[in-house]
Amino acid sequence: MAKKTVHHVKYNFFESKAEEAKKELGKEGLIHVLKEMLLIRHFEMRAESAYQQGKVGGFFHAYMGQEAIQTAAVHAMGRENNWWITTYRCHALAFLNGATPNEMMAELYGKATGNAMGRGGSMHFYEDRLLGGFGIVGGHLPIATGAAFSLKYQEQDGVAVCFLGDGAFVQGAVHESLNLASLWDLPCIYVVENNQWGMGTAVNRALCVQPIADHFAPAYGMKAYTLDGMDFASCYGGFKHIYEEVRKTSRPVLVEAVTERFRGHSISDPGLYRSKQELEAAKGRDPIQLFKEYLKKEKLLIDEAFEEIDKEQKDTVVESMKFAEESPNPEPTTLEEDVFAP
Repeated sequence: MAKKTVHHVKYNFFESKAEEAKKELGKEGLIHVLKEMLLIRHFEMRAESAYQQGKVGGFFHAYMGQEAIQTAAVHAMGRENNWWITTYRCHALAFLNGATPNEMMAELYGKATGNAMGRGGSMHFYEDRLLGGFGIVGGHLPIATGAAFSLKYQEQDGVAVCFLGDGAFVQGAVHESLNLASLWDLPCIYVVENNQWGMGTAVNRALCVQPIADHFAPAYGMKAYTLDGMDFASCYGGFKHIYEEVRKTSRPVLVEAVTERFRGHSISDPGLYRSKQELEAAKGRDPIQLFKEYLKKEKLLIDEAFEEIDKEQKDTVVESMKFAEESPNPEPTTLEEDVFAP
């Protein structure tokens, strides 16, 4: 374990060697990871701009600063066979599970060509193996636990992977889910993306003990893992190890990925509860820049290539905005289609 202090908390990070990711993904795979992380970042930035121009309504929660976590998880565990469940901060996971920038942007614009035909907006993206982004804080953990039960009951391969924020961890449904998953030996990986803030409340003012996974996992008879959420290699190696373990044991695991978001909780949050100095310090460990420097150190990337990739991803997102702008609005007559309850 690699010991490190973050925000006055001593963490025992899972020791993951960058060479593992390099060996398994290769140059082409690592460059593909960089492209995905850059596209996620540009999508959030451009969508945020569209929101401010009045083209996007409702709620909007950006994933900027946290890109390494879910990108690493999907690459380490694979989309097929697994169920993926997350919070309302769901744009990145939808893309990583196969949603296109066009359908995602169109959904934000409320258009018929959107990921959920314009009905879900920012908080409710879906894919074949992504059960959703969910709006109720902590309310998606019972769904993830049910997905894990389904895999076990039907004797299917795979695991359920559930992302939640540190702010959700104090909810009762979270602890009910952890208890049941442990009691029934369910193959579920619960990942707490600790970005230090539950809305505007610092994690040390909301939770009685930290680190989260190390303290709470033993109470439920689970193993705990803590990952450096700003480091793709740390996350990739950690998730690879955890995934293989859960498939072998069919036991749930509690993971804490230590990170920090670069925006407020939502687009309406100016984030005045942290100083500019604190924010700049967090951005000093930007996961994309850290990954870029790693690739350069390994002689897999040069600055000119990075700039070209960055421009390509930016252009892709700009095109998605054009697609969304030109897409039709949903017909009012379709409003009650596909609704479960009358």
